[in-house]
Amino acid sequence: MSRTNSPTRQRLINAALELFTCQGVTETTTRQIAELAQVNEVTLFRQFGNKQGLLLAVLEDSAVFTHLGESLRAQVDRTSDLAQALENYVSDRLQALEQIPDLLRSVVGEAGQYTVENRRALGRGLTLANRDVARYLAAVIEREQLQPCIPVEKLSSLLNVTLFGYLVIELTSEYHELWSDREDFLECLVELFLHGAVSPEQLKFEAGLKVSDLPASLVHSILQQAKKRGLRDYALAYVLFGAGLHPQEVVALERSHQISDAHQHLLQIAQGAVRQVPVNQWIMGKRYGSYTRNPLNHWLKSRKDNQSALFINDVGEPISEVELRAYWQEFTSGLLTPEGQPLFIEQARQTWCVEMLMKGIDLEDLSILSGWNATQLQPYALRAKEKAALERALRLDQKV
Repeated sequence: MSRTNSPTRQRLINAALELFTCQGVTETTTRQIAELAQVNEVTLFRQFGNKQGLLLAVLEDSAVFTHLGESLRAQVDRTSDLAQALENYVSDRLQALEQIPDLLRSVVGEAGQYTVENRRALGRGLTLANRDVARYLAAVIEREQLQPCIPVEKLSSLLNVTLFGYLVIELTSEYHELWSDREDFLECLVELFLHGAVSPEQLKFEAGLKVSDLPASLVHSILQQAKKRGLRDYALAYVLFGAGLHPQEVVALERSHQISDAHQHLLQIAQGAVRQVPVNQWIMGKRYGSYTRNPLNHWLKSRKDNQSALFINDVGEPISEVELRAYWQEFTSGLLTPEGQPLFIEQARQTWCVEMLMKGIDLEDLSILSGWNATQLQPYALRAKEKAALERALRLDQKV
């Protein structure tokens, strides 16, 4: 975000920082800034446009934003895991923000008096900085082959909002008992972003070692119920069981991510582990169309909107993961596992993994397609062997 400053420009920024800190942004005039910097007021307007532009330049020039993108990119290779990446970023940003406490008090305290143009300029600055942080986190997450629960840009936004909230409290209040010190806050924040605040049953299910793939008859029932609900739900069920995608990957898909011709049907996964995944025509022994005529293609041909997202909700907006899970609950309503348990959306991916192994794919190839490493796939390999042994035993029992 920062740019190389000429001596005149830098004098104006330094003068503005001094006056904004001493008497506030609202009370400071461009004439005062120009006089302190020993330049003509016209020069100030030529360099920054107005006081709002100068305020944004002051913030950009601070350690909060200066070379943020380059700094974060350099840090990626120096972090051992996501926990360290989060801790490094939070610690560095807090140190940078604490260097300009009076300016921050002024910015926060006078925000209600700013013009719309001023607020927009600040918003643009924060958005650009947030994207740098999102790219930093995405690089670490991809390297560690992790699956974030929310899009990385949203994760970055929540992280920055939390940091700013912490600093506002620290700068404007005393003797609170929200946390004992900065280290206490930092430790709790990293823990929250790594593991969440609670452990719902769905997360416990996903984290469990047991593979809970679904039988063929139940999978076909799910697809049939989804078909009755409409083209979108049918296409969603088809992609979940035909490509084995994580819910987060499904909601991130765009139309341009689909490659379909007479010889192949692929999806380009741009969320998490970047890769291409084939969409199977055959699911659990039953064919669901061809590469060019299938539930997903039918859904896309039915749409009249200009949205780039592969899946949209009832009001024409890209679906969220929460909505996807709600759709799953709707088109699996009334269905239970053979053990009488409710169905989780993650079981579609588990079922796909086991089916791919049953079809003969090896672990190395499945690792490429699934984005999981060989260790993560070992329970699926064991489950596929169990199912193969059961099928052989059943065939033997049918011989006279």
